[in-house]
Amino acid sequence: MSEPVLGGRERVAAAASTLGLAVEFVPRMAARSLDEAAELLGVTPADIVKSLVVKRSDDTYLFALIPGDRQISWPKLRALVGVNKLQLPDPSLAFEATGFERGTITPLGSTTAWPVFADERMTGRRVSLGAGEHGYSLFVQADELLTALSATVADISEPLAPR
Repeated sequence: MSEPVLGGRERVAAAASTLGLAVEFVPRMAARSLDEAAELLGVTPADIVKSLVVKRSDDTYLFALIPGDRQISWPKLRALVGVNKLQLPDPSLAFEATGFERGTITPLGSTTAWPVFADERMTGRRVSLGAGEHGYSLFVQADELLTALSATVADISEPLAPR
């Protein structure tokens, strides 16, 4: 008998439970910007962590966890990973790699457990991530999450480029 297929939020909850990780799912209205999302959640933009799926040239992936008020520093991440080329895949490849749609992506419950690289600025705080399903955010203690995921924690971000 095959395993039942779980929805995104259920996969995230099951993965967190398996890892012994305390998470909280919070319903959230759609937001048009990072600042609006932070306001809806009652946090700062830095407390919203973007879970970015990054494609390597060998068609494998990794997760980069970046505080919302920052962006990936490609030179820093490439140096840490030890490769010359990394890129953000198109949404269909990100879905194929994780089982999550953009805006819901999290390393927890990904259909493949890709390595996790996290920016050091997210440590020591309670953060919000994608919850595997639109309309929800997930809250977790960053240090516990990073330990549970055996994440590589380093300086991999830079300030957002001015708009």
